[in-house]
Amino acid sequence: MAIIDVVNYQAEDNQFIWKFPSDDLRIGTQIVVNPAQYAFFIKGGVIFDEFTNGTHTIKTENIPLLNKIINLPFGEKSPFQAEVWFVNLLTKLDNKWGTTSPILLEDPKYAIIIPVRAFGQYGFKIGNPRMFLENLAGNLTSYSADKIQEYFKGKIISSLTSLISKKLVLDSISILEINVYLEELSLYCQDKISEEFKRFGLELVNFYFLSINVPENDKSIEKLKEAKDLVAKIKIAGKDLYQMDRSFDVLDKVAQNEGGVAGNLIGAGLGLGLGSGLGSQMNSISSNLNTNSSPPPPPIQFHFLIDNQSTPINDINLIKTMISHGEITRQTMVWRQGIDNWKLITDFDELKILFSQTPPPIL
Repeated sequence: MAIIDVVNYQAEDNQFIWKFPSDDLRIGTQIVVNPAQYAFFIKGGVIFDEFTNGTHTIKTENIPLLNKIINLPFGEKSPFQAEVWFVNLLTKLDNKWGTTSPILLEDPKYAIIIPVRAFGQYGFKIGNPRMFLENLAGNLTSYSADKIQEYFKGKIISSLTSLISKKLVLDSISILEINVYLEELSLYCQDKISEEFKRFGLELVNFYFLSINVPENDKSIEKLKEAKDLVAKIKIAGKDLYQMDRSFDVLDKVAQNEGGVAGNLIGAGLGLGLGSGLGSQMNSISSNLNTNSSPPPPPIQFHFLIDNQSTPINDINLIKTMISHGEITRQTMVWRQGIDNWKLITDFDELKILFSQTPPPIL
């Protein structure tokens, strides 16, 4: 096999690691490293030297450990076997990413869960060639940008769900407004995702959201728009009218379930209680019109995720009734002020005990 005198690599845009195809070298072999390249001299799986751009001659003087691992029977021209690996330091900017299936995000303003799809682009380069070679390349003779994209695709998508949700909550951004904040969201996600790239010697140069698509015909979007309209109504009419409107909604839902929840509520006297509460609210509104002062609305303790919509309920008897009719189950998600995320109803001791006090629904 011919002895190699010059080792070099004409880098390709899509190739980030490349092993020179021959390991038959000799003392005096020149390694030519072009700009935006990095080279490693490897023997027996051990890195003996690293070369930046320029022309480098293999000598025992500049690689002193070489004398200990090779036999030099022919003097300075002695042949030996070793590997030369090249790392491409060019930046690749046209890497696409996108969600293969919708990710579920909860709107922080209206507590409605919306399925969305996101698409974007990112750029990267190798920031630490040795770390990249040792952690990702292994014994492969080459490593392309496609392999890097394939490896990090899942990590990017899995991180995005959490990152987008946190950003929406931190800045109180509604999903209906999210496309206005794409640039700010891009910088936030780039800062967080870049840490994962650094662990493998890569540098995330940029990260963009090109679009976040919200399904216009999805029922959850319709509910979100209705919630937004209701908030606008509250701002115009005042909080007392909103409380009365919510009470009418509850009574209307109960009345629609003829012979079921409605009958039990009335039998238990809860219908009267709701009516009394409604009357009190109407009196409060009347008083407000006369005195120009608005008392604060009663606090809502629990929010139940029913039909993918946040429903505030603070009447224990109503909760029991809904449990007995299967409208609230042990799998129902609940939130209350003071906790970060939705939890199962059974995670709340004061609600969990209701299942042992209430007969299950008749199937």
